[in-house]
Amino acid sequence: MNKKISLGLALSLIAIVSAVTFILTSFFTLQSFNRKVTDVNEKAKKYSSLQLLDTYVRDNYYGKIDEKTLNDNILKGYTEGLDRYSRYLTEEEYQNELDENSGELVGLGLTLAKDESGYIRITEIMEGSPAVEAGLKENDLIIFVGDTDVLEAGFDTSIEAMRGTEGSEITLTVRRDGKDKEYSFTRRSIEVTTVKGEMLANYIGYIKISGFKKNTPQQFVDTLERLTSNGAKALLFDVRDNGGGLVEPLEDCLDPLLPEGIIAAAEYKDGHTETVVYSDESELDLPMAVLVNENTASSAELFASALRDFGKAQIIGMKTFGKGVIQRVVELPLNCGINVTIAKYLTPNGNDINKKGIEPNLEVKNPKTVKSEKEDLQLQKAIEVVNSIE
Repeated sequence: MNKKISLGLALSLIAIVSAVTFILTSFFTLQSFNRKVTDVNEKAKKYSSLQLLDTYVRDNYYGKIDEKTLNDNILKGYTEGLDRYSRYLTEEEYQNELDENSGELVGLGLTLAKDESGYIRITEIMEGSPAVEAGLKENDLIIFVGDTDVLEAGFDTSIEAMRGTEGSEITLTVRRDGKDKEYSFTRRSIEVTTVKGEMLANYIGYIKISGFKKNTPQQFVDTLERLTSNGAKALLFDVRDNGGGLVEPLEDCLDPLLPEGIIAAAEYKDGHTETVVYSDESELDLPMAVLVNENTASSAELFASALRDFGKAQIIGMKTFGKGVIQRVVELPLNCGINVTIAKYLTPNGNDINKKGIEPNLEVKNPKTVKSEKEDLQLQKAIEVVNSIE
């Protein structure tokens, strides 16, 4: 039986629903408004404090203010207050960032890492670079950049001090076997080699990747094809002291090695997740291992974790750095830029490695100084592992 309601009751129900809808809408609108007002008030406090500081300094500072330098450092301070990776880039720094990502670099031809002493350790030197010509060697320690004491300034600031324009001069104080020596250099443009390969005993192909830049995939594929065409029966990938770089090159490097699937995903501020690196169904069926250490970071960590998550390789060495966030370089007015954190990486298994790092399958610690292949305990263990795979 159909039940009927009176016109008066229907009108009353409509009025009640309308009232409830109005109340809820007003409530959430008020919440949103209050959040915005709070946000505006917080911003006003920040800018008011900066204005007060600026007024006081201009009235009392005994010296001449360089407006450009002051403005650059205000913006640097803002971005450095976000996290350890976001950076404001001056016009020169922005161009250097673009050049470095492209694989073209103005500098000395050095690959560097933070030594446990706090100084800068030279881990690799490019052939034909000013550093080679000057006689620098791997494992030399840079203790001064010009007049900048590396221990006092810190690793990142000291590295930044080493940047400069083509043709400009720079001096480095280098420590080797306890003795310090000063070297003078002229910076010049260099095409960065990020991939090197050689055939080890028993036809083990060894591929060292020092960074991931726009020109890395072509170097990687060329090296991989050369080693496999020469009969490589196993592959060792070395991403020790690889601080990462761009995530896009990972796809072309890992795609020939892995079966179909997601290599890396990114989780953004609004909570949505996107696939950023993907592999098709073709793969290379050879025993593999990956070498990592505490300086393996970012894209290099994704490279290692992808090979392990897909069941293609074991990871050997020390726990990695744990940089699991993505930065984007964006141009701002006046040719400057910002390198800002925009997302979090997720490995093929969906793991978040940020501030956690990757634990190796086999932890092997190397001596402080490795002077030969036999002294490289991590490499020797990796060779043992791939030789044991049938």
